[in-house]
Amino acid sequence: MTVQALPDLRAHIAELFDAALAVIAPGFDRMAIAIERPRQAQHGDYACNVALQLANFLKRNPREIAAVLIAALPASPFVAKAEVAGAGFINLFLKAEIKRAVVPHILLQGVKYGRSDGGQRKKVQVEFVSANPTGPLHVGHGRGAAFGASLANVLDAAGFDVQREFYVNDAGRQMDILALSTWLRYLELSGVDVRFPANAYQGDYVRAMARDLLARDGKRYRRDAAAVVAGAPDASREAEAHLDRLVENAKRLLADDYAAIHRHALDAQLADCRSDLGEFGVNFDRWYSEQSLYDSGKVARAVARLAATGQVYARDGATWFRATAFGDEKDRVVLRENGQYTYFASDIAYHLDKIERGFDLVIDVWGADHHGYIPRVKGALTALGVNLEQLTVALVQFAVLYRGGQKVSMSTRAGEFVTLRELRQEVGNDAARFFYVLRKSDQHLDFDLDLAKSQSNDNPVYYVQYAHARVCSVLEQWGGNVGSLAAADPSPLATEQEVALLAKLMEYPVVVENAARELSPHLIAFYLKGFAGEFHSYYNATRVLVPEEPRKLARLALAVAARQVLRNGLALLGVSAPEKM
Repeated sequence: MTVQALPDLRAHIAELFDAALAVIAPGFDRMAIAIERPRQAQHGDYACNVALQLANFLKRNPREIAAVLIAALPASPFVAKAEVAGAGFINLFLKAEIKRAVVPHILLQGVKYGRSDGGQRKKVQVEFVSANPTGPLHVGHGRGAAFGASLANVLDAAGFDVQREFYVNDAGRQMDILALSTWLRYLELSGVDVRFPANAYQGDYVRAMARDLLARDGKRYRRDAAAVVAGAPDASREAEAHLDRLVENAKRLLADDYAAIHRHALDAQLADCRSDLGEFGVNFDRWYSEQSLYDSGKVARAVARLAATGQVYARDGATWFRATAFGDEKDRVVLRENGQYTYFASDIAYHLDKIERGFDLVIDVWGADHHGYIPRVKGALTALGVNLEQLTVALVQFAVLYRGGQKVSMSTRAGEFVTLRELRQEVGNDAARFFYVLRKSDQHLDFDLDLAKSQSNDNPVYYVQYAHARVCSVLEQWGGNVGSLAAADPSPLATEQEVALLAKLMEYPVVVENAARELSPHLIAFYLKGFAGEFHSYYNATRVLVPEEPRKLARLALAVAARQVLRNGLALLGVSAPEKM
């Protein structure tokens, strides 16, 4: 066997069982065969529970069935033995030379190791972050950014054709409030005395936009203070109504100039968002404007199509979608009595547009607080005839930041939040990206700044990166040609720790496959932590640069294979692989 011919061993073992089942249980649905990697090395390299599944079909004891299955397995050039375990599991052990062959295989594959064509280039859209452009991104947005970017990378590695998209909420009330906030600060700078509402956007970034506006356009937008607040109810009793009246006044007083202020605020925040995410290693193929859905008539067409299904009705002057018919807790307005479409209406149009763009799978990455929004969106799409298998919603819990043991509160309007940029400056991009994906996305995450900044084995990103740097260090000590190690004979790799490392190296492609299937990039982080731990143990206990040339070259090749897997896995998470630490 040549290293180039290293097979898909899991598929090969499935074929062995398929052949055995054709003999002993020809009527059994062989599509149900599952080949897994055991959690413990003593249980072999692969395991199959098909004997347990056959018990009812054959009316026999699972252990007896397992023994018969093993006897019926065709001879394999890769499998050393198979054993019955527990209640009827079958554990399979690979031949030692097959495990060793993974080292030259990895060295030849390089960055391609772990990648596959399993996705068959199916078109997948991952829409993530999509934060309202009303202020700087904060640490809560950071988790969605890290998760979405890592998920897209994993899907790409698994053979999907991935498009990364940011949905810009540039229409609606929140953008009007931002434009108003910018204008009110501009008026302050222009000498107009207007009380700034407590529920407007308070951050220093609003003042910065106002200063830029004044520097660019002078006092063109200055208006009389009394006219600005005319007709506004008491802010202490009706805060939101007060704000809405100020927006109305701004639009009336500024006329066409209102659009210039709105655009100024939107452009400033989008530019900051693009820059922040780009520096974080998070990039998008498309930034999709919500306003474009209105301008193109897609919202109106989507609501009209929904009405044609008979699932829409009029009440109290508004147009309602029968969301309760599709599992939602109540029906939802799509067109208000004032003739304005709701955010829900634009969301229907946006998702319909995604499907019409030809994506095989659409993945929305939403904050966990949007959980209740899922039934109404899926209900509307069902009413429109969309196959819901095309839409998946991945929920991301917000990250809670702790500094000095104290929880940091965050409110975008109040301006009391830690920005993603500040977090990155404090702990670095690598720690931020790794920490954000350390836990399953729908689980609560406490972000410990002290741990993220520490240079210790307790810091998981440091621990993983240090394993990579250790390999680079030993290679520098050796001083030889790293490229020549692909031809090194791996047969001297025979210690228990070396065999364990070989098994972990072989596991990596399966981890990538599982992470893609389960939409769970945290599986990559878990794997890297475990693999780094095994490598550190091996490195601490084993001398790599031994006098015996064959053993030295074999161990160097193993170390380089480990480095490659660390690099590949870290790249999927958007984390660097430093050569020195």
